[in-house]
Amino acid sequence: MMTALSVNLNAVAQLRNRRNLPWPSVVGLARVVLDEGARGITIHPRPDERHIRRTDVFDLAALLRDEYPAAELNIEGYPSEDFFALIDAVNPQQVTLVPDDPAQATSDHGWDFAAEAELLATVVQRIKAPDRRISLFCDPDAGAAGVAAAKATGADRIELYTGPYGDCHDDPDRAARELTALAATSRAAHAAGMGVNAGHDLTLANLPAFQSAVPHVDEVSIGHGITADALLIGFADAVRQYRAVLGS
Repeated sequence: MMTALSVNLNAVAQLRNRRNLPWPSVVGLARVVLDEGARGITIHPRPDERHIRRTDVFDLAALLRDEYPAAELNIEGYPSEDFFALIDAVNPQQVTLVPDDPAQATSDHGWDFAAEAELLATVVQRIKAPDRRISLFCDPDAGAAGVAAAKATGADRIELYTGPYGDCHDDPDRAARELTALAATSRAAHAAGMGVNAGHDLTLANLPAFQSAVPHVDEVSIGHGITADALLIGFADAVRQYRAVLGS
Protein backbone atom coordinates (compact mmCIF):
# COMPACT_ATOMS: atom_id res chain seq x y z
CA MET A 1 0.00 0.00 0.00
CA MET A 2 1.24 3.46 -0.86
CA THR A 3 1.43 5.80 2.16
CA ALA A 4 1.33 9.57 1.63
CA LEU A 5 3.93 11.80 3.24
CA SER A 6 2.86 15.02 4.93
CA VAL A 7 5.81 17.08 6.14
CA ASN A 8 5.41 18.80 9.51
CA LEU A 9 7.12 22.20 9.44
CA ASN A 10 6.94 23.04 13.16
CA ALA A 11 10.66 22.39 13.67
CA VAL A 12 11.53 24.70 10.79
CA ALA A 13 9.42 27.45 12.31
CA GLN A 14 10.96 26.89 15.74
CA LEU A 15 14.45 27.30 14.29
CA ARG A 16 13.41 30.50 12.51
CA ASN A 17 11.92 31.88 15.71
CA ARG A 18 15.29 31.84 17.47
CA ARG A 19 15.94 35.14 15.70
CA ASN A 20 13.73 37.99 14.59
CA LEU A 21 14.52 37.13 10.97
CA PRO A 22 12.54 35.57 8.13
CA TRP A 23 14.76 32.52 7.66
CA PRO A 24 14.67 29.62 7.41
CA SER A 25 11.54 30.32 5.42
CA VAL A 26 8.61 28.09 6.30
CA VAL A 27 6.94 28.86 2.98
CA GLY A 28 10.19 28.40 1.06
CA LEU A 29 10.80 24.96 2.55
CA ALA A 30 7.17 24.02 1.98
CA ARG A 31 7.86 24.64 -1.71
CA VAL A 32 10.95 22.42 -1.57
CA VAL A 33 9.17 19.45 -0.02
CA LEU A 34 6.09 19.77 -2.22
CA ASP A 35 8.26 20.01 -5.34
CA GLU A 36 9.83 16.70 -4.27
CA GLY A 37 6.47 14.99 -4.08
CA ALA A 38 5.30 15.36 -0.49
CA ARG A 39 1.52 15.05 -0.56
CA GLY A 40 0.90 17.70 2.05
CA ILE A 41 2.03 20.02 4.81
CA THR A 42 1.23 19.55 8.51
CA ILE A 43 1.36 22.32 11.09
CA HIS A 44 0.41 22.58 14.74
CA PRO A 45 -0.05 26.25 15.65
CA ARG A 46 0.02 26.64 19.43
CA PRO A 47 -1.35 29.64 21.32
CA ASP A 48 2.12 30.92 22.31
CA GLU A 49 3.35 30.73 18.67
CA ARG A 50 6.60 29.14 19.79
CA HIS A 51 6.97 27.62 16.34
CA ILE A 52 4.19 28.00 13.76
CA ARG A 53 2.72 31.49 13.90
CA ARG A 54 -0.78 32.48 12.92
CA THR A 55 0.65 34.34 9.93
CA ASP A 56 2.38 31.12 8.81
CA VAL A 57 -0.97 29.35 8.71
CA PHE A 58 -2.40 31.87 6.27
CA ASP A 59 0.80 32.03 4.22
CA LEU A 60 0.91 28.25 3.83
CA ALA A 61 -2.79 28.04 3.02
CA ALA A 62 -2.29 30.62 0.27
CA LEU A 63 0.76 28.77 -1.07
CA LEU A 64 -1.11 25.49 -1.40
CA ARG A 65 -4.20 27.13 -2.85
CA ASP A 66 -2.31 29.16 -5.45
CA GLU A 67 0.65 26.92 -6.37
CA TYR A 68 -0.06 23.36 -5.18
CA PRO A 69 -3.83 22.79 -5.43
CA ALA A 70 -3.41 19.01 -5.29
CA ALA A 71 -1.56 19.15 -1.97
CA GLU A 72 -3.28 19.06 1.41
CA LEU A 73 -2.93 21.26 4.47
CA ASN A 74 -3.32 19.38 7.75
CA ILE A 75 -3.77 21.57 10.83
CA GLU A 76 -3.37 19.97 14.24
CA GLY A 77 -4.61 21.44 17.47
CA TYR A 78 -6.71 21.32 20.60
CA PRO A 79 -10.36 22.25 19.97
CA SER A 80 -10.49 25.72 21.51
CA GLU A 81 -12.55 28.65 20.25
CA ASP A 82 -9.41 30.22 18.75
CA PHE A 83 -8.71 26.96 16.94
CA PHE A 84 -12.24 26.83 15.56
CA ALA A 85 -11.90 30.38 14.26
CA LEU A 86 -8.62 29.51 12.55
CA ILE A 87 -10.12 26.45 10.87
CA ASP A 88 -13.09 28.46 9.67
CA ALA A 89 -10.79 31.13 8.23
CA VAL A 90 -8.31 28.79 6.51
CA ASN A 91 -10.47 25.80 5.55
CA PRO A 92 -7.76 23.09 5.55
CA GLN A 93 -8.38 19.75 3.88
CA GLN A 94 -7.66 17.90 7.13
CA VAL A 95 -7.96 18.75 10.82
CA THR A 96 -6.22 16.58 13.40
CA LEU A 97 -7.58 17.00 16.91
CA VAL A 98 -5.09 16.46 19.72
CA PRO A 99 -5.66 16.47 23.50
CA ASP A 100 -2.69 18.73 24.23
CA ASP A 101 -2.39 21.13 27.08
CA PRO A 102 -1.11 24.44 25.62
CA ALA A 103 2.00 24.20 27.82
CA GLN A 104 3.09 20.81 26.46
CA ALA A 105 6.35 20.74 24.53
CA THR A 106 4.81 18.35 22.01
CA SER A 107 1.95 15.88 21.69
CA ASP A 108 2.53 12.93 23.99
CA HIS A 109 -0.74 10.97 24.22
CA GLY A 110 -3.91 10.24 22.37
CA TRP A 111 -7.51 10.97 23.28
CA ASP A 112 -9.41 9.00 25.88
CA PHE A 113 -12.23 8.38 23.43
CA ALA A 114 -14.67 6.99 25.99
CA ALA A 115 -14.17 9.77 28.53
CA GLU A 116 -14.19 12.53 25.91
CA ALA A 117 -16.92 11.08 23.69
CA GLU A 118 -19.38 13.95 24.12
CA LEU A 119 -16.76 16.65 23.59
CA LEU A 120 -15.32 15.00 20.51
CA ALA A 121 -18.68 14.30 18.91
CA THR A 122 -19.66 17.95 19.38
CA VAL A 123 -16.37 19.21 17.97
CA VAL A 124 -16.39 16.87 14.99
CA GLN A 125 -19.93 17.92 14.11
CA ARG A 126 -18.92 21.57 14.39
CA ILE A 127 -15.89 21.49 12.11
CA LYS A 128 -16.60 18.66 9.69
CA ALA A 129 -17.26 19.72 6.11
CA PRO A 130 -17.78 17.91 2.78
CA ASP A 131 -14.26 18.82 1.63
CA ARG A 132 -12.55 18.29 5.00
CA ARG A 133 -11.66 15.16 6.92
CA ILE A 134 -11.27 14.96 10.69
CA SER A 135 -8.60 12.82 12.31
CA LEU A 136 -8.26 12.05 16.03
CA PHE A 137 -4.92 11.51 17.77
CA CYS A 138 -4.97 7.93 19.05
CA ASP A 139 -2.86 5.97 21.52
CA PRO A 140 -1.10 2.99 19.92
CA ASP A 141 -2.84 0.48 22.18
CA ALA A 142 -6.37 1.87 21.74
CA GLY A 143 -7.43 -1.37 20.07
CA ALA A 144 -10.88 -2.22 18.78
CA ALA A 145 -12.74 -0.65 21.73
CA GLY A 146 -10.92 2.66 21.35
CA VAL A 147 -11.46 2.67 17.60
CA ALA A 148 -15.19 2.01 18.03
CA ALA A 149 -15.44 4.99 20.38
CA ALA A 150 -13.45 7.14 17.95
CA LYS A 151 -15.71 6.17 15.05
CA ALA A 152 -18.80 7.00 17.09
CA THR A 153 -17.68 10.65 17.21
CA GLY A 154 -18.13 10.94 13.45
CA ALA A 155 -14.41 11.37 12.72
CA ASP A 156 -12.99 10.06 9.45
CA ARG A 157 -9.58 8.87 10.59
CA ILE A 158 -7.40 8.18 13.58
CA GLU A 159 -3.78 9.25 13.79
CA LEU A 160 -1.67 6.61 15.48
CA TYR A 161 0.65 8.20 18.04
CA THR A 162 3.98 6.55 17.21
CA GLY A 163 6.04 8.33 19.87
CA PRO A 164 6.40 5.26 22.13
CA TYR A 165 7.65 3.28 19.13
CA GLY A 166 10.08 6.04 18.17
CA ASP A 167 11.39 6.04 21.73
CA CYS A 168 12.47 2.39 21.31
CA HIS A 169 15.47 3.23 19.15
CA ASP A 170 17.76 1.32 21.55
CA ASP A 171 15.33 -1.43 22.63
CA PRO A 172 14.30 -3.76 19.80
CA ASP A 173 12.15 -5.99 22.00
CA ARG A 174 10.04 -3.07 23.19
CA ALA A 175 9.89 -1.76 19.62
CA ALA A 176 8.42 -5.09 18.50
CA ARG A 177 5.76 -4.87 21.21
CA GLU A 178 4.87 -1.33 20.19
CA LEU A 179 4.56 -2.36 16.55
CA THR A 180 2.21 -5.18 17.55
CA ALA A 181 -0.05 -2.71 19.35
CA LEU A 182 0.05 -0.21 16.48
CA ALA A 183 -0.77 -2.93 13.95
CA ALA A 184 -3.74 -4.17 15.98
CA THR A 185 -5.21 -0.67 16.29
CA SER A 186 -4.66 0.05 12.61
CA ARG A 187 -6.39 -3.18 11.61
CA ALA A 188 -9.31 -2.35 13.90
CA ALA A 189 -9.65 1.10 12.33
CA HIS A 190 -9.56 -0.31 8.83
CA ALA A 191 -12.17 -2.92 9.74
CA ALA A 192 -14.37 -0.16 11.16
CA GLY A 193 -14.12 1.83 7.94
CA MET A 194 -11.85 4.53 9.32
CA GLY A 195 -8.72 5.83 7.62
CA VAL A 196 -5.38 5.64 9.42
CA ASN A 197 -2.70 8.30 9.76
CA ALA A 198 0.42 8.02 11.88
CA GLY A 199 3.04 10.31 13.28
CA HIS A 200 5.60 11.20 15.91
CA ASP A 201 9.29 10.33 16.01
CA LEU A 202 9.26 8.33 12.80
CA THR A 203 12.69 8.33 11.12
CA LEU A 204 14.48 6.77 8.19
CA ALA A 205 15.84 4.20 10.65
CA ASN A 206 12.53 3.05 12.15
CA LEU A 207 10.07 3.77 9.33
CA PRO A 208 10.84 0.61 7.28
CA ALA A 209 9.91 -1.69 10.17
CA PHE A 210 6.80 0.36 10.84
CA GLN A 211 5.75 0.14 7.19
CA SER A 212 6.30 -3.60 7.19
CA ALA A 213 4.42 -4.28 10.42
CA VAL A 214 1.53 -1.80 10.43
CA PRO A 215 -1.01 -2.20 7.61
CA HIS A 216 -3.56 0.21 6.14
CA VAL A 217 -1.70 3.47 6.87
CA ASP A 218 -2.95 6.19 4.54
CA GLU A 219 -0.60 8.99 5.61
CA VAL A 220 2.33 9.69 7.88
CA SER A 221 3.16 13.12 9.23
CA ILE A 222 6.89 13.55 9.89
CA GLY A 223 8.60 16.67 11.15
CA HIS A 224 11.37 16.30 13.71
CA GLY A 225 13.02 13.31 12.05
CA ILE A 226 12.90 14.67 8.53
CA THR A 227 14.23 18.04 9.72
CA ALA A 228 17.12 16.32 11.51
CA ASP A 229 17.96 14.40 8.33
CA ALA A 230 17.65 17.56 6.26
CA LEU A 231 20.40 19.19 8.34
CA LEU A 232 22.74 16.55 6.88
CA ILE A 233 21.39 15.88 3.40
CA GLY A 234 19.00 18.74 2.62
CA PHE A 235 15.22 18.77 2.59
CA ALA A 236 14.86 17.69 -1.02
CA ASP A 237 16.92 14.53 -0.57
CA ALA A 238 15.30 13.80 2.79
CA VAL A 239 11.83 13.89 1.20
CA ARG A 240 13.02 11.62 -1.62
CA GLN A 241 14.38 9.08 0.87
CA TYR A 242 11.25 9.07 3.05
CA ARG A 243 9.03 8.73 -0.02
CA ALA A 244 11.09 5.77 -1.17
CA VAL A 245 10.46 3.99 2.14
CA LEU A 246 6.74 4.82 1.97
CA GLY A 247 6.40 3.72 -1.65
CA SER A 248 4.87 7.08 -2.52
